[in-house]
Amino acid sequence: MAAHPIPMMTVRKATLDDLDAIAPLFDAYREFFTKAPDLDVSRRFLGERLERGESTVLAAFQGAAAIGFLQLYPLFSSWYAKRQWFLSDLYVDAAVRERGVGKRLVGAAIDFANETASRAILVELPFSEPHLTRFYTHLGFDKDAVFELYRFVVK
Repeated sequence: MAAHPIPMMTVRKATLDDLDAIAPLFDAYREFFTKAPDLDVSRRFLGERLERGESTVLAAFQGAAAIGFLQLYPLFSSWYAKRQWFLSDLYVDAAVRERGVGKRLVGAAIDFANETASRAILVELPFSEPHLTRFYTHLGFDKDAVFELYRFVVK
C-alpha cells in the first residue's frame, strides 16, 4: 500500500535564494553515487549552475523545507532544430520517499518542457537502479529506438 501524499507540498522552479535549502539534498544525492559527501563542493557546484542559469532546478517544498529536487540541463537537437532537456538529477529526501514527490517533480519537468517548446526530456539511468526504468516508463518515458549512448571520458 502506498503512503499518503505529502500535505501542502509545492513544486516550483528554484532560485539562488533556495540554495541553502536544496544543497543538503544535492549533497546526499551526490553521496549516494560517489560515496564522497562534501557539502561545500555540492553547494558551490549547484550555486554556480543557478547563478549562471546553466541549469533549471525544480524543487519540492513542504513549507520552507526542501524535500526533493530535479535538475535539468539544456541540450539542442540539430535534427529537429529544437531545445531538449537532459534530466540529470532527481532526489527525494529518504523520509518522504514513496509519497509522490518524485512523480510530482517529473510532472513539473514535463510541464516545463512543454512551456519551453522543447522536443524531449532525456534521462540516463544507471544499470544499478532498475526500479528507475519502471518509474520513468510508468511516467511515459520510452527507451530510445534510434540511439545507443557511448561515452568518452576526458582524462
